[in-house]
Amino acid sequence: MKTAAIRVTGRVQGVWFRASTREEALRLGLTGFVRNEPDGTVYMEVSGSEKQIQDLLAWCHEGPRHARVDQVETKEIGFREFKSFTISRLG
Repeated sequence: MKTAAIRVTGRVQGVWFRASTREEALRLGLTGFVRNEPDGTVYMEVSGSEKQIQDLLAWCHEGPRHARVDQVETKEIGFREFKSFTISRLG
């Protein structure tokens, strides 16, 4: 198990990106959180297997229907255990 920090830039706020990310993360069996950032990006921390995280990263490059993803940045961070996958308030 590992935890990754992911930042998505583009038109990713106001297009149901957080809710769609939560649905996809739950479908994949991931835990963590997703939130909007003041700079217009979406930030998330996700915990799961390498494959689960890679599958979510692939999804993040497309996002929901009305999103326009310009960039997806990821880095591995120290493992964090989350109870579920939540949508957090603005970071």
